[in-house]
Amino acid sequence: MSTDRTQSVRAEPNVTPMIDVMLVLLIIFMVVAPIIVNNDVVQPPIAANLRAHPEEHGDHTLAIDREGRYLLDRAPIDAASLGARLDAMYAGRDDHVLFVRADRALDYAKVLDAIHVAGRGGVRMVGMIAEAPPRR
Repeated sequence: MSTDRTQSVRAEPNVTPMIDVMLVLLIIFMVVAPIIVNNDVVQPPIAANLRAHPEEHGDHTLAIDREGRYLLDRAPIDAASLGARLDAMYAGRDDHVLFVRADRALDYAKVLDAIHVAGRGGVRMVGMIAEAPPRR
């Protein structure tokens, strides 16, 4: 028996299982993506056991009214100068917490836009303020 020493061993990866896994993941993402990106209406929370807490000195609150106008610490502010104002407020402070209060009828995308602007303006933590349920 003679062996042919001119042939060498080829090390070729078998990519078929990898392609199968990629196709399965593609199908999963095609099915799951529309479920994740639906247009559900998100409501701000209503607290069940809410008791009044006075605002502490140094707490900053961003309120957004029904028309989407901003009120920073109860003073009107336009959207263009909000980021710079927050950056100036939080410069030199240890805490970077902003409380957000939004109208229930407001589109949630406007709240997310405000949170995004606040994040660029130096805010590191955002707290949503819940409204008390109506008295019965």
